[in-house]
Amino acid sequence: MVKMNEKFKNLPFRNGVGIVVLNKDNKVFVAKRIDNPKNFWQMPQGGVDDGENFFNAALRELEEETGMKKVKLIQELDGIMTYELPNHLLGIIWKGKYKGQKQKWFLMRYLGSDDEINIQTNKPEFLEWKWIDLDMITEVVVDFKLHIYKELKKKIKKIIN
Repeated sequence: MVKMNEKFKNLPFRNGVGIVVLNKDNKVFVAKRIDNPKNFWQMPQGGVDDGENFFNAALRELEEETGMKKVKLIQELDGIMTYELPNHLLGIIWKGKYKGQKQKWFLMRYLGSDDEINIQTNKPEFLEWKWIDLDMITEVVVDFKLHIYKELKKKIKKIIN
């Protein structure tokens, strides 16, 4: 484990949300980031604006990143999950104001059709997207978020099984 650079360790965590989106077959939506085109995939996530509640932030981020509007909340997942940025991203991402993110996650069902999904948004974040088996989410995620995806996989299995 690489120790965090001293000048960043007192930075706060950014408030964020994450959304696990399931289709009718309980496959999970993942997308590949434009700023990291290697073979890493993630679920939709983003920051919470001042005065915004977590659920509204989740709906807004989902629509901004994927164009998805037709979703139904299955469950707000318990707890807050936290990750720290790796050293090479500290001071760069989020204008260098945060050392990582603390996230509230939501499990949602997508009720629309695949052709309504649009990652070519005003400020696109993703190159491509796909539906994958829940078990695969820990195989495709960037390493510094792996612990979150392992926890999410456990929680979601309990809900959908």
